[in-house]
Amino acid sequence: MCHRSLWSPMRSRASQRVSCTSRQVRKFTVTSNLCASREYVSSGQRGIARTSKEVALALHSGKPIVALESAIYTHGFPYPENIQLGLDLQEIVRSHGAVPATIAVIDGIATIGMTQPDLMRLMESAGRPETMKVSRKDLPYILGMGLAGRKLIGGTTVSGTMVLARRAGIKVFGTGGLGGVHRGGQDSMDISADLTELGRTDIAVISSGCKSFLDIPRTLEYLETQGVPVCTFADGRTGDIDFPSFFTRNSGIKCSQILRTPAEAAALIWTNHMLRSKNGLLLANPIPEEFSMPQEFIDSAINQAVQEAAEQGIHGHANTPFILTKIKELTKGNSLPANRALIESNITMAAQVAVELSALLFNPGRINSSSIQVPSDAYSYAALEIHKRKVSASQRKKEEKETRPISDVRRDESVTVLDPMKAMERLSGAEVIVFGSVALDIASDFTPAPGSVETCPQLHTSNLAVIKPSIGGVGHNVARAADYMSNKGAIGLYSMVADDLAGQTILSQLSTNLDGSSITTIPAASTIRTAQYIAVNDLDKNLVVAMADMDIFNSDYLEAHISKFNISTSLKWIVVDSNWKPDIAIQIMKKYSAAGIKVAFEPVSNTKGARILRPVTEDGAKLEVFPKHNVNLATPNQHELAAMHTSAREGGLFEGQRWWKVIDALGISSEGARDRFVSITNSSLTDQGVPLQSVQLLPFFPSIITKLGADGVLLAQILGPDDVRLQDPDHAAYILSRTFASSSEPQIGGVYMRLFPAAELVKDVVSVNGVGDTLLGVLIAGLAKGLPLDDKLIGLAQRAAVMTLRSDKSVHPEMHTLRTEFK
Repeated sequence: MCHRSLWSPMRSRASQRVSCTSRQVRKFTVTSNLCASREYVSSGQRGIARTSKEVALALHSGKPIVALESAIYTHGFPYPENIQLGLDLQEIVRSHGAVPATIAVIDGIATIGMTQPDLMRLMESAGRPETMKVSRKDLPYILGMGLAGRKLIGGTTVSGTMVLARRAGIKVFGTGGLGGVHRGGQDSMDISADLTELGRTDIAVISSGCKSFLDIPRTLEYLETQGVPVCTFADGRTGDIDFPSFFTRNSGIKCSQILRTPAEAAALIWTNHMLRSKNGLLLANPIPEEFSMPQEFIDSAINQAVQEAAEQGIHGHANTPFILTKIKELTKGNSLPANRALIESNITMAAQVAVELSALLFNPGRINSSSIQVPSDAYSYAALEIHKRKVSASQRKKEEKETRPISDVRRDESVTVLDPMKAMERLSGAEVIVFGSVALDIASDFTPAPGSVETCPQLHTSNLAVIKPSIGGVGHNVARAADYMSNKGAIGLYSMVADDLAGQTILSQLSTNLDGSSITTIPAASTIRTAQYIAVNDLDKNLVVAMADMDIFNSDYLEAHISKFNISTSLKWIVVDSNWKPDIAIQIMKKYSAAGIKVAFEPVSNTKGARILRPVTEDGAKLEVFPKHNVNLATPNQHELAAMHTSAREGGLFEGQRWWKVIDALGISSEGARDRFVSITNSSLTDQGVPLQSVQLLPFFPSIITKLGADGVLLAQILGPDDVRLQDPDHAAYILSRTFASSSEPQIGGVYMRLFPAAELVKDVVSVNGVGDTLLGVLIAGLAKGLPLDDKLIGLAQRAAVMTLRSDKSVHPEMHTLRTEFK
């Protein structure tokens, strides 16, 4: 039996407390596979600092960014606990629509934005004597030693992080607690460099005040002398509001400057720039109320910890870690969850403030452009000047475009307009039906002028590009790929368009290009629009930003008809993509799985894939757990897998009795589990949590194929007790566990996990669009023919995906040449 200490998902109540509504702010995310580092400094500083490509692109395009310190990982939380904290904090930032920029010194180089390998190296350095705690005063030494050949690693403190974040152009920094004036500081002069840094570095620091064991009144006096505005978030409180005291919400010291919302905080940051202030801002965010510790209890522990530190002569850098460790000991560990909760709450607030600040800077509707006077050296303000000059002209062009008559577009009379029931009748002979999106895709590939060194399109201006329209959509792409690998009529696409120009274009193309398409057309009287997707790519064809209008699949138009759909005897599999709203997607899954039809699920994106795993407290249909599962196969990419796992964890789905019954029946022992994950996959994937996330989602999706880009694909699968692989020596290395026909779940024989390397490392990539859809289409075509989900089928699907990588089409048109290999 497994131990629940291993398999219980790490889930703090602080993360529960954060409302998911803010996640709807997310517009787009630059994926981590683009995060190759590059230097951001001038040639005179070259070699001492670099920023990740993700952060560089975010700075370039004006995305919201949150700086994160790293001393908390190297000198705060121990290894390996710090790994989960680091991943969780970055995910919190991303889930609220911002880009995390963890800052540290790696191999003597100041690093703004951590790649996965850098982050793992940083975490592993925790507790080592050679790992430095890097404040402002330490930066010249550790970076200078890097130039001299001594490659040191260091976690940056608040002040060190502020210096590097400000030089990179980041304006918002989230952390746990600030340093301050130590007790007795009037005699010892023990004053944190954090305070002087706030007096001279223009950045907003969001923390739970200063640490509780400091002299809070003198700390605030010192900040006042430095000219630093100190504000406190109300967090729902009214009347007189205290400045927080780290572990407690109240310090007994009233704060006169109160912030009610993240938008008010963003306005404060903006105004600080307008005044050309050189100082920073301290925005104090109180610990979540449910984690606030009793004042007398924590004061007693603090007083004893401070006294022992003084008696043992501990001061300087060693003082804070000693006191925090002592407080943890005296509170019997109760301070640790409080510490984590306040950190998560602060990072959440920082992300929300960064999003509001980005909107304020780049949304002309929020700014009175006639009054803008932008400092020449302020972060990203040059873009605002460009924008200010163009607002009136662009508005005129928009109005002209809206009033300009559209040229007469004649309806293609050969295209049959179908209602939902007639559309389904056309698919009566299909072996596979793909319920998914079809959209008009527009790819815009940046093409710089001759002689230009630019690799990315410029913000707030026109860019040269090659623009190509095509018929796309995840559902369409999957169906097209499966159709290329199948007999005529075996594959059907069920989707929707509106009776508009884009819809007519799609219907006209599909009538000649995909025999099995069956598209419901929503009448023209409706306000619903045909789905469209616009992708803007950089010079290397990597996605910079995409805009998707998929609202048609959130409409209720189809919902009333699903229960009336007839199920053909020829049907073997259906595919459902998560462009459909959850009610419709789950309704389709339940109807067909109840009839014995196998169901595949394509998550599409982080946000859309996650919403299929609804919280236990939310109304609406929910997925069932093995063996009554509604989905047989899920095909997320690594980021979608993490988002689905987070959604299930935060929604309480890993706490139900049915889920635990399946997890226990899988027979995975906690002892040596990590070593098995590493041996089957690798240490990097294991540290990122991919194998563990897959296992914990198996009760909902008994087969999961996770797309890992250049690392290949990972198959995780529940095996039945009669599966031949359990006894086959060739598969012994991939058997994660054997249950020997568990009496509690007799349908489970074990767990199979196998990493399939990439078929080829492709250097001549033409487009990444449709690559994952191609993979799924080939898999489904093979499964419908009765082929096993093995190395041959997965290898063939990977080769087809490589073909699409080399094509400007969403599915390579010559894929049918691989069909003979199904035999």
